[in-house]
Order: sequence, then structure tokens, then C-alpha cells
Amino acid sequence: MLVWERPEPPNRPVPAPLSRERIVRAAIRLADVDGLESVSLRKVAAELDVRPMRLYGYIASKEELLDLMVDAVHAEIRPAGDGWREVLRSHAEATRHAAHEHEWLADLLGGRPQLGPHALATGETLAAALDGVDLDAVMPVIAAVNAYVIGAVRREVAERRAERATGMDEKHWQAALGPYLQRTFASGRFPALATVVRDAAHLDADQTFRLGLDCLLDGIEARISKYSK
Repeated sequence: MLVWERPEPPNRPVPAPLSRERIVRAAIRLADVDGLESVSLRKVAAELDVRPMRLYGYIASKEELLDLMVDAVHAEIRPAGDGWREVLRSHAEATRHAAHEHEWLADLLGGRPQLGPHALATGETLAAALDGVDLDAVMPVIAAVNAYVIGAVRREVAERRAERATGMDEKHWQAALGPYLQRTFASGRFPALATVVRDAAHLDADQTFRLGLDCLLDGIEARISKYSK
């Protein structure tokens, strides 16, 4: 029986009462501070001041704990809006915000089926927003938006981690690599890329995310319009 359907043990009058929610919140606190490497049933038990074996009455494995953590964060993702485009945009922005608040989420998104109640509620909102769209296109559209968001937030989180590890932000990287790129582009081997790097607007992370999302939604809208005529 999946963890979503398995009842919790009955409450017991003990000095440190437990619940799945308390366990998951403790695991999220650890992960928010020190990443997924800090999450184990032993460390979560220590955070809650209980013996590790007590946790097994509520959670059978670390994999179940990770699933519960992801679903708990899905409660923070509340897509809303008028029309499918606004709802999908809201979902993308909210997921990105959640991944910025909980960087470890970027490592887990897309890796396993998300079947918890909060994730299913999100899926229901997205599917309902696409009501009237060709039924066979509903899940591919949702999957395309999710794939874009997962790729974007993983890149952003990787850049954050690299900056913390090296102490070098984007300006430092540009200063360090600029002379090399100038020499390489001066060779004339990469004219199109040289023009883009030299002349195009240098967008920040927010602008880059939203422009890419607009391109994706424009494509989805064009396809929906084509097949709804």
C-alpha cells in the first residue's frame, strides 16, 4: 500500500508525539539548510528528539520520505488565473519560486511520479484549465510546461550552487572568460554566436525565464488554435 493510502499509527501518550507531517517538516528544515545529503531517517529522528525506529511506524523508507517532502512543497504551488495560459504561467512561476525557496526540490522534480494529494490537486487545476482543448493534447501540454520549468530551475539552482562553491558570480565569470571569448570570436569561426553575445540584450534570470516561457506558451497557443478551428 502506498504511503498516501496507509493510515498513520494511533496516537500514543509519549513525551514526543509524532505524525507524518511533523516528520516531513523536520526533513524539509534539514534539506533547506544543508541539502538532501542531510536528510536521513536517523538525522530526522535526531531533529525530533526521538529514536530512529519510531519513524518506521510512519514512513517505511527514505524514498517515501522524499515523496512526502515533494508533495508537501506542492501545497505551496497554487496555480490560478483566468484561462489556460494564465493558469499554466502561474504554475510555472509558482514552481520556480518553490524551487528557489527549497533548492533540493530541483533535484527531485521529474524524477518520480508525483501522486500525493497536493501534486494531484495541482494536476487537477491544470487539466481543468485546459478543458476544451483536444483531450489527447492535455497531458503533453502540461508535460511540456513542466519540462521547461524543471530545466530552467535546475540550471538556476546549479548556478547558485556554483557561485557559492567558487565565490564567483556572473560578473566574475564574464571578467575571467571575456578575453578568451574575444580571442575565439575574433577568429571568425563563430560569427552568429559572436553577434548574439556582442549585440543582444543581456537578460537577467527572471527575464530569461519569462521570455522562454512566453515562447513555449505562444507555440502551445498556436497549436491549440490550429486544431480548434
